[in-house]
Amino acid sequence: MSPIRHDPVGVLSRTSLFADLSDGELHALAHRTITHNIPSGQVIFSEGEPCQGLFVVAQGAVKIFKTAPTGREQVLVIHREGEAFAELPVFDGGNYPASAITIADSALLFVSKQDFRGLCLEHPEIALKVLKSVGGRLRQLVMLIEELSFTTVRSRLASLLLRVAKTQGQQTERGTEIAIGSHTELAAQIGTVRELVSRNLARFQSEGLIRTDGKRMIIPDAEALAEAVKD
Repeated sequence: MSPIRHDPVGVLSRTSLFADLSDGELHALAHRTITHNIPSGQVIFSEGEPCQGLFVVAQGAVKIFKTAPTGREQVLVIHREGEAFAELPVFDGGNYPASAITIADSALLFVSKQDFRGLCLEHPEIALKVLKSVGGRLRQLVMLIEELSFTTVRSRLASLLLRVAKTQGQQTERGTEIAIGSHTELAAQIGTVRELVSRNLARFQSEGLIRTDGKRMIIPDAEALAEAVKD
């Protein structure tokens, strides 16, 4: 793949993990980044490997997932432009708790564990600001566990579509339009199988909650779909 050009400071400023940093702090962090251009389908790190540092998606997309002994895959999250990942083991010193793989040609900013810890020692306020964002990420993981444990496939699928619509959707005359992956990818994200995703999407469509147009999905009324979460 051809090298992807980007502005590290601009990418970091749009990253929620570093949203509270000052201009000086952002420049200090950007000075410690290394850019990796990685083609689609390449493993960045595997679960259990020693943590080398954290990453920020400058362009592309990265899937974070865990694999059961049976081979079944559970997608935890898909990170896109302006999102950071692998920050937790930088703080606790443990190994990577999940695996990461690119699902599109990607440019990633990398900050080594040593450089980031050194930056926090020089600017202690950075650690406090970042921990605030890390706390929010932990809350999201707790919500994921609750969804997998206590809600139906229909509810989990509706919740996933609404999250994607909120973070990546485009407002048009037809409603909120989102890009969707395969039914297998959707199933992995909500802890079920492709057949149940296909069945529930067909049900949503018959109820008028969604429409499809090629690889895009239209949600005419997000509030109506949100009601399906309560079913």
